[in-house]
Amino acid sequence: MNGLTSEQLLLRNLRDAGCDEESIQQYFQWQAEGREREQLRFLSAYRRKLLEQIHINQEKLDCLDYLLYTMERQKE
Repeated sequence: MNGLTSEQLLLRNLRDAGCDEESIQQYFQWQAEGREREQLRFLSAYRRKLLEQIHINQEKLDCLDYLLYTMERQKE
């Protein structure tokens, strides 16, 4: 387990997922209080937020791809 405790692994995972420190502290507070439902609610909401950002960025990429395509066509 890389010499890390389960709490350290959880902390690293939350940070790697992009959670801010305030949210991480809240998550651990819920864990200490045995409030798993709140933890699950937070993780689900954060996942939805990340997925929405992916969709927004995909739309931006699509726009850039279209511009690149039209520029390449104009060169022909």
